[in-house]
Amino acid sequence: MGGRYERKEIRMNIPEVTNADVAFGTTIGLPDYDAIPDEFKNRYGNKWVQLFNDWFFCGLKKLEFIPKENVDVNKAIRHIKALMCSFSPSHEHKTAGVAYLMSQYFEDVKYEKCDKIN
Repeated sequence: MGGRYERKEIRMNIPEVTNADVAFGTTIGLPDYDAIPDEFKNRYGNKWVQLFNDWFFCGLKKLEFIPKENVDVNKAIRHIKALMCSFSPSHEHKTAGVAYLMSQYFEDVKYEKCDKIN
């Protein structure tokens, strides 16, 4: 290991969310803020934080997730959308938690940021 830090990723089960959760929000499956790695708590932390901010503030088009092995993309996106709609956690907690979960569910993402929401 030679002093090199190796990040061990923990595979999470994707929580089931209802249509009401997707419409009105939930905090089901949102990690505790203290359990989220610091790189997801910085406004410019990584591509997943940037994705959250672009999606939340501008909207996205041509969104294409590349899932990790054994991840149900539709179930993961429903969970992410339900968390993003929640008014319960602070915005910082929601940003960090959703960005972290996206990093756990997906290998990569491709998208275009909308210029404005229509």
